[in-house]
Amino acid sequence: MANTSDIRKGLCIVFNNDIYKVIEFLHVKPGKGPAFVRTKLKSITTGKVVDNTFSAGHKIDEVRIETRKFQYLYQDDNGFHFMNNEDYSQIYISKELVDNSEFMKEGEEVTIQLKAEDQTPMSVELPQYVILEVTHTEPGVKGNTATNATKPATLETGAQVNVPLFINEGDKIRVNTDDRSYSERVKE
Repeated sequence: MANTSDIRKGLCIVFNNDIYKVIEFLHVKPGKGPAFVRTKLKSITTGKVVDNTFSAGHKIDEVRIETRKFQYLYQDDNGFHFMNNEDYSQIYISKELVDNSEFMKEGEEVTIQLKAEDQTPMSVELPQYVILEVTHTEPGVKGNTATNATKPATLETGAQVNVPLFINEGDKIRVNTDDRSYSERVKE
């Protein structure tokens, strides 16, 4: 049993007879009244996001989680297939458990959180930054670079991100998977 002071991003808890992962939290100490923790929770089974406020000192049931490195193999109609880097066993994970899956390319290493008791996959975390090639983008217009102008670009995985005007087809860029944004151009 844990309490509200143990709440952190990525913590998995039992809430309303389901397992939820904390994706955002804020400890609030108002001038009047008791302290509380405002959270945004994502259901592991359904992917539904709910807001909840816990009063200070509230007891929560924590779920023990193990993290392991897996290699992304391929996608089929129902979800994704991964291989454990230690024992080479393969697991299948449904699409709902993978955030920002459009940034995964085959062979990429990801971190999978597993429930410690029965090794049930809970979520898949991509690296914070991935390097992908731009497969399609419109050419930049000369003289339009005085401001931070951007244009849409399609990446090798099919994902769309906005990039600066100087990025061309064939360039490799670093993309932040948390906020789906362009970070920098990568020189090889």
